[in-house]
Amino acid sequence: MGETPSRLDEPVSRAGKWPGPSAAAPGLHTAAVVADRFDRMAWRDTYDQSAGLRELAAELNERYDCSTDLLTDTFVAAYKVGPRLRERAEMDPSRLVNHQVVTSLLESPQFTELRRETAGDPYAAAMAVLAQAAALRRMLEHSRGAQEQAERAKRARQEADGAATAVSEALQQAADGADGDGAVQQAIEAAGAAEATARQAARDAARALAAVAPAIGAAARTAAAKAAGAAREEAALMRAWGVGPGELERMPFDQRARLAERLRTGRLAQWAELIGRFRQMAGGERARKVENATGELVGVTLGDDLSRVIPSELAGLGVPELRAVFAARYAAGELMLYDSQGEQSTGQGAVIACVDTSHSMYEAGPGGVTREAWAKACALALLDQARHAGRDFVGILFSAADKLQVFRFPAGGPAGIDRVLEFAETFLGGGTSYQRPLSAACELLEEEFNDAARRRGDIVMLTDDDCGVTEEWMRGWMDAKHRLGFRVFGVAIGAPRVADPDSVLDALCDNLRSIEDLTDVHAAADLFRVI
Repeated sequence: MGETPSRLDEPVSRAGKWPGPSAAAPGLHTAAVVADRFDRMAWRDTYDQSAGLRELAAELNERYDCSTDLLTDTFVAAYKVGPRLRERAEMDPSRLVNHQVVTSLLESPQFTELRRETAGDPYAAAMAVLAQAAALRRMLEHSRGAQEQAERAKRARQEADGAATAVSEALQQAADGADGDGAVQQAIEAAGAAEATARQAARDAARALAAVAPAIGAAARTAAAKAAGAAREEAALMRAWGVGPGELERMPFDQRARLAERLRTGRLAQWAELIGRFRQMAGGERARKVENATGELVGVTLGDDLSRVIPSELAGLGVPELRAVFAARYAAGELMLYDSQGEQSTGQGAVIACVDTSHSMYEAGPGGVTREAWAKACALALLDQARHAGRDFVGILFSAADKLQVFRFPAGGPAGIDRVLEFAETFLGGGTSYQRPLSAACELLEEEFNDAARRRGDIVMLTDDDCGVTEEWMRGWMDAKHRLGFRVFGVAIGAPRVADPDSVLDALCDNLRSIEDLTDVHAAADLFRVI
């Protein structure tokens, strides 16, 4: 005997074909870029430290609900070493515009170039977000219609999920005897209509997004290119001023932001490229320098140094009859040898750069480079030179007799960038006096000799003017020079007459050269081979 069909069998059969809400939308995401907890922590910490990010988020959130998620995605895409996008099907419909924006960024060659500067660096990634702010605004504005369609699609999907849940509830009520077949049928019809509406809304949203995708892509490429340019410029500034990646990583966000702004807007910011070229040239000269090398060939002399014997003398060894002659000339020190001018470093004491900052140093030469900028760039390269050799460095800025400022950079401690910038940016103005800065340099070398028994310091005088000194002062200067064994190098910047043989500067210096082309950093290259 067969079982009697229940009155709910048919509604249950129809409802059983209906998908529940869990099947319709499982675990959708609002973040387009996959991020782990460390990425999220980096974003939160950076966001908390950056007033610019917070202000941008507040501004965008007034008009676009998805803005904070978009900024997070843009940051993580720039910060992660290997960013990975979620599939569109995994995304909350209301965040599909964000997904399109980030997809366009990651697919652009310009963003790949940007990530060379930002990957693993939260500060640089934040700066990249801020550099793209204007383009992000445009992309959000262009996609406003697509975003509205996406929001409708999300609401339609939520209503469809609710209708699917209502089918289950109607079946349960029917099973409990509270309602009959009519309630179940009504719920199924409502769910079908809601599902159809949701699917249509999703198709409309997809079409709207596809329509704005080209504009988003173009804006993304422009944004990434601008951000990459800004990142390269800032990285070049840091390198020019000698700020290494390790120092930047240890620097708090606000301090690093202030430093970048100072470097961009400081008095010598426009000469950062010159400073960088000076440092690069000096580094190259250090690499070329060989201690105790014979240096540049300047002629032929007589002697017994077999390492410098000229080829014609060596040829005599190949003739048995001439070997005795060679031996006799060797014993007498009369072999013909290459003569050379040595270029070996003998300095042990401090390196002291005396930089003229009188009014005339503000004058620009060829290429628009000021005499001050050339002198400061040379002095900063000398600072690097001293630190590389483990020597103290002192920068003395001078002008008139009553104007002097001393910046000390001991070899045993870090050369703080704030102090370096203060040295580079300080300009005293006024006339020119040699006696006071050179006396100050002498006192420092005397102090170093008394404290550490170090002699043979190096003084580099960078000036564009010639001025007199008293006979009494000159006698004291020569006595100190003999006692302490220091060398004096003079650089006449943009003023050839200062380097004349009868000038005061020539009398003060062991080595003097004139610089006329202020765009040429190699004119001072020999300084970095002998200091």
